[in-house]
Amino acid sequence: MYIIAGLGNPGREYQNTRHNIGFDVIDMLAGQEHIDVLEKKHKAVIGKGVVAGQKCILAKPQTFMNSSGESIRALLDYYKSDGTEELIVISDDISLDVGQIRVRKKGSAGGHNGLKNIIANLGHDSFIRVKMGVGEKPKGWDLVDYVLGRFSAPEREVMDQAAERAAEAIRTIITQGADAAMNEFNRRVP
Repeated sequence: MYIIAGLGNPGREYQNTRHNIGFDVIDMLAGQEHIDVLEKKHKAVIGKGVVAGQKCILAKPQTFMNSSGESIRALLDYYKSDGTEELIVISDDISLDVGQIRVRKKGSAGGHNGLKNIIANLGHDSFIRVKMGVGEKPKGWDLVDYVLGRFSAPEREVMDQAAERAAEAIRTIITQGADAAMNEFNRRVP
């Protein structure tokens, strides 16, 4: 069973921030697949359903970003899912341009505290990620203020389109594998 987890922070004050793009992708995928993500379990809000013909759990960890691994570890243990092949994590990435998507099968946290905590809780870095570009922090800005800030209206439009592409990338990962998704979706945004 696939565990598809979008990273973010719980609470209204964090909605629509750069750091919560993982939650936005889960909401997009849930809407497209008619999955209600409402059940509170395993330190997350989850929804059970079928994506691309496979049983999946859509999850939005409620532990706050820096402790996301606690929820993901609990989900993997409970559903007995393979943490390398059946875990897909969606996160923001400041090293990618706004709207750019990058699918990866493994790698370091790259300074992302949510990914760092997942790696610590799993004991490995070999899980599938869908990284969502939110743009580089402007010079002189504090990183926390930037990632907890909101997108401009034009950026929001680009990110909504990117969330749709990310949902399609997730379906491709499930049906054809991560390599096929990397080949198709790791292009720069035109």
